[in-house]
Amino acid sequence: MKQDAAVGSGLGSGLGSGLRTASFAPGNDDARTGNWLEAVDLGFHEQRGDAKHLPAVVDACQRDGRILTAVYDDTAPDSAWDPAVPVATYATMVNSLNVGGGRLLPAHLVTAVTVRPTHRRRGILRTMITSDLQRAKEAGLALAGLTASEATIYGRFGFGAATSTAEIRLDTRGGLDFTSGATGSIAVADSAKLQFLAPDIYRAHLGRTDGALGRQHRYWMRASAAWSEDSFDPDKALRGVLHYDADGVPDGYAAYKSLGWRTEPHTVKVTDLVAATDDAYRELWRYLGSMDLVDRLTFDAAPVADPLPWMLADRRRYSVTSVDDVLWLRVLDTKAALEARHYTGAGSVVLTVRDPLGMADGVWQLDVEGGRGSVRAVEGGAPQDGVQEAAAAAEIDVAALGSLYLGGVSAPTLAAAGGIRGSQAALEVLDALFTAGPAPYCSTHF
Repeated sequence: MKQDAAVGSGLGSGLGSGLRTASFAPGNDDARTGNWLEAVDLGFHEQRGDAKHLPAVVDACQRDGRILTAVYDDTAPDSAWDPAVPVATYATMVNSLNVGGGRLLPAHLVTAVTVRPTHRRRGILRTMITSDLQRAKEAGLALAGLTASEATIYGRFGFGAATSTAEIRLDTRGGLDFTSGATGSIAVADSAKLQFLAPDIYRAHLGRTDGALGRQHRYWMRASAAWSEDSFDPDKALRGVLHYDADGVPDGYAAYKSLGWRTEPHTVKVTDLVAATDDAYRELWRYLGSMDLVDRLTFDAAPVADPLPWMLADRRRYSVTSVDDVLWLRVLDTKAALEARHYTGAGSVVLTVRDPLGMADGVWQLDVEGGRGSVRAVEGGAPQDGVQEAAAAAEIDVAALGSLYLGGVSAPTLAAAGGIRGSQAALEVLDALFTAGPAPYCSTHF
């Protein structure tokens, strides 16, 4: 998609003169791409990019299917930074989200959102995000998602925190003992080959993990040490390990690095761990916990409902140091979103969705049987087919619906927070339908 227009016509009105927008696919021979990346680096306080890395960055963006949006100010004063560098940035792509039961739903993903401090309170962010979400809905996408650097911004646009991960610490002095015997086999990975194995292993993980999200190209480059966490140079400290099932098929990998001998206690940081089976998850940790000369393991993307402490003979070796939200969801099409996901149990409920942007609002009757939901608009707000409004009806804010959607938080908790208003019977139905299944887990940032 390519677009150049005055912001007043391209992104909406009310932004003032001198501003214009462009949306484009990244390209090596397009100076706009380099300038856009410079603006992102400024917005996230990263050091200036090196031109030699631009082809690799562009290649990754193209593989991910990213579309870049920039807002320019043509009225920059003398001695100001090059006006070809945008004052605001925004990027989108589409990837698969596991919405339960192995069902994969295309989700519209928003990333790299920046507005220069000199251009705040001019409606730029609101205009970019509302016009983009409307286009995504018109394109037939039922959900939008993002990972938020600041937690206070996106709720007002209808996004709700839907998944979290735990930062964990493991005391491994003397090795970790597990309650069950080893299965399969473990081998130190050939890093170059891991770059090509990791996507297949992750796809298997994605298909079995509620809340998991398709990954970007950079994950394979970092898992294989071709890129470091903070740059596009190789990471010489990173190691990899693979688990193979009983048939010799790779079904899990972990990437890890020592934090150096001067770190006390001597700590190894696990940078990524992906398992397509429960056995692979356990055996990867068994290997990591058996390494000599290591006193502590850390991992900042473990499941909140982590089976690991239950695998250990001494669960007190395991501690959670923090919990952080990861994926935020925004419903664009209520009917399509509710019909797409897998449900546990059966039941019916009438939901009045309140959406200040008008994309998902309305009154909807959700009927669930056999794990599938059917949804229909309720004319006049009256329940149909014998559903008792007083017994099974609730009003829900669209941001709360985003949080509830994957089952990462209970309906009573959201009701206590004010995001849902309804009868006790309706809250019980919502809980039975949405949160009785596996806890969602998304370890992917974008």
